[in-house]
Amino acid sequence: MENRIQVSHVSKRFYTDDGELLVLDDLNMELKKGEILGILGPSGSGKSTILNILAGILKQTSGEVMLDGQIGYMFQRDHLLEWRTIMDNVLIGLEIQKKLTPQAKGRVEMLLKTYGLWDFKERFPRELSGGMRQRAALIRTLATNPDILLLDEPFSALDYQTRLMVSDDIYQILKKEGKEAILVTHDIAEAISMCDRIYVLSSRPATIKSTYLIELSVEGKKTPLLSRKSPEFSKYFDVLWKELEENG
Repeated sequence: MENRIQVSHVSKRFYTDDGELLVLDDLNMELKKGEILGILGPSGSGKSTILNILAGILKQTSGEVMLDGQIGYMFQRDHLLEWRTIMDNVLIGLEIQKKLTPQAKGRVEMLLKTYGLWDFKERFPRELSGGMRQRAALIRTLATNPDILLLDEPFSALDYQTRLMVSDDIYQILKKEGKEAILVTHDIAEAISMCDRIYVLSSRPATIKSTYLIELSVEGKKTPLLSRKSPEFSKYFDVLWKELEENG
């Protein structure tokens, strides 16, 4: 399989007391090896529904989903357990899956050291900043060694300055760990700065309206912060803003 994820002709209907609700309609998309893929769309267009289907939380009504690798899911909120230390929080997935081996724990310790949380491993979540909490949540997701990460607006609870710093951190962690990812966001600038390719969804029922390959000129190694300074950045922003405005 050339792609990490292949979604073919997927539709999703929900059945409520008020009748049938078609959320996704004949959706076709792919996640290529080595890329971070962005999904932009109007509020309520079904962005999170797509991730829930990929993660196996929801079942599509029709169509096919093919996955090449294990999925890790990072939600909008960090969902750290306040009564557990950071170390105990990041190990929880391994505990649940009964995979907490000395080797797996050693890998988690390496991740904590590499990404600046080792000195905080015995602290509780309330003692960490919002950015550090999100980093801990990402390490918890990486602890089970997934091949593909699903990121559902992971920075939306953070203030603007922290969002910029954490998106930079997480981008570099994903690239260093060699993980593919799908980023769902309503933030156009965030999508452009982090993603290699962006799908724009239509309003509900959602289908892929357009696709953009993001090619930015940056000095030195690409990071989200440097990407925002690229001369092409504002051009992508204007085009995507217009697309979403038309969808709204």
